[in-house]
Amino acid sequence: MSVKYIPVQWNKNKWWYDGIMLFAVVCYLWVFIEITPHILNHESPINAQVHNARAFGSCAFLMLSVILTIGPLARLDNRFLPLLYNRRHFGVMTAFVALAHAGYILDWYFAFSKAGKYEALLFANTSYTQLLGFPFEAFGIFALLCLLILATTSHDFWMKFLTPPIWKALHYLIYAAYISVVAHVSFGILQDQQNQAFPILFVVVACAVVGLHLLAAISERKKAGEHEKSTDGWIEVCATSEMNEGYAKIAKLPKGDRVAVFLQDGKLSAISNACAHQNGPLGEGKILNCLVTCPWHGFQYDVTNGRSPAPFTETVPTYNLAVENDRVLVDPEANQPGTFVEPLVLSKPKGGS
Repeated sequence: MSVKYIPVQWNKNKWWYDGIMLFAVVCYLWVFIEITPHILNHESPINAQVHNARAFGSCAFLMLSVILTIGPLARLDNRFLPLLYNRRHFGVMTAFVALAHAGYILDWYFAFSKAGKYEALLFANTSYTQLLGFPFEAFGIFALLCLLILATTSHDFWMKFLTPPIWKALHYLIYAAYISVVAHVSFGILQDQQNQAFPILFVVVACAVVGLHLLAAISERKKAGEHEKSTDGWIEVCATSEMNEGYAKIAKLPKGDRVAVFLQDGKLSAISNACAHQNGPLGEGKILNCLVTCPWHGFQYDVTNGRSPAPFTETVPTYNLAVENDRVLVDPEANQPGTFVEPLVLSKPKGGS
């Protein structure tokens, strides 16, 4: 954390995260390359380079699927949040695995073409008007480009340079990449697959990704509906008995923003749940002496005014609170970032713990 951009250093958790992820990738590739040829029934021996291409390609698909399940899983269960914090590292490694897959494809499938391998890749099949035999390579190229853009811009420098809103919008390309990968596989290997193991796995995994996103959306809509109870436009966050000292309750506001309501020394304060650094979830951070620490990269904010301690200059919006009939209410209209709001003294409810 600094008054100007500096690289965010890796910590012990990040090293463990990356180490386990790399170990899992190596194990998968080893099993696919060394074990599966003896299990899968091919009418004729499959070329080693083709088999390697399929190993890296299927690994990239599974990795991308896991990346897209982390978000909805974290929204459904807080225990998955540690996986979310370092998900960008997962994406960068996925891009490298996908690039290895593309390398095998270029070196083998187009090795015997009189044209250059890149030209052959783009123009060997131009049957765009038919479904069977559609040039599935185009989907793979687009997906790879998306992954490389995401990997290249994943560094904090690009978030600072592009600004968080643009950076976040750019990284929605992950969904376009996944749709393209699904199309790439559907029009490619699935139409020429003799063993049914991979098609079944492909359908199950793709449906799981879609299903988890739908389940998370339904769950959030239900929670939002519960919080939409209001008094004169104020939004209900929770019961006072649900507040825990040193922790926050997070609520989604009508305009889509999230507010984090903290209980510190028996007083309530509310700030935006989005860290000014990279939209990290402030409501999941630890609070000490009115300062909450973002769990992603350690940025700190005073929950009474949304300001980082000097000499740092980051600020987030604050919110006005009220308590009515033992219910915590928040004004959905945010104050300007850095605005001080007098903490609201919370009386312990009867029968509360």
